[in-house]
Amino acid sequence: MAKYQAIGAIETFGIVYVMEAADAMVKAADVAVIGFENTASGYISVVVQGDTDACKSAVDAGVKAVESMGTEVYSHVVISSPHEDLDKIIKRYSLDILLPKPEVKE
Repeated sequence: MAKYQAIGAIETFGIVYVMEAADAMVKAADVAVIGFENTASGYISVVVQGDTDACKSAVDAGVKAVESMGTEVYSHVVISSPHEDLDKIIKRYSLDILLPKPEVKE
């Protein structure tokens, strides 16, 4: 994780809602989806990374998108300048880990 990158996260219930949130987040601001977590109870979180203002805008847009679909956001957060130890958590739920890139044969 770059030192000055913020992270933003939204947690809601169900894959459809978290996909709507993620779509709204990346369309609203210059952020990248870096991971997600799906718990056994059906709650799903999506995590984005970018500068602090972009993460704030993205999270706000994601919350509005979920609420406009008639459901609730369980929780949301923006963390400016996250401590480097948070990288351990982010890597665990990273899309790069969950969806490894296929090998390219030359």
